[in-house]
Amino acid sequence: MSLKEQITNDMKDAMRSKDIPRLGTIRLLLAAMKQKEVDERVELTDAHIIAIIEKMVKQRKDSITQFAAAKREDLVTLETKELELLQTYMPAQLSEEEIITIVGKAISTTGASGPQDMGKVIGVLKAELAGKADMGKVSGLVKNALQK
Repeated sequence: MSLKEQITNDMKDAMRSKDIPRLGTIRLLLAAMKQKEVDERVELTDAHIIAIIEKMVKQRKDSITQFAAAKREDLVTLETKELELLQTYMPAQLSEEEIITIVGKAISTTGASGPQDMGKVIGVLKAELAGKADMGKVSGLVKNALQK
């Protein structure tokens, strides 16, 4: 079953169970997916959907930070629930050791020798680690590895 089918089925289940918060979050996700399909005139693959979910997760994390700073605990709770639901559709996250191993392979594959080659390495890793690791963390690991 593709990710798109799973999300659609989850929406139907949420409608049947009258789970309004869950239904709202899933509808936001489906709307973002539909928008991408219409804008780019493509059939979405799981990789496209994961990229959309990553963007939505990042937005939720930023919102939680802002709402917490404004002492709006009601909105923090709402955004946290949305974040948790969105993360259920993400692939399992890799451990730091696994990421370091993959970074080492990418550096040797690209022949990177210093910080100026970071773009090449990140380009290779972005496709391989999409949705499986926080790219900010990966970037830091690549930077450390290339400075040695």
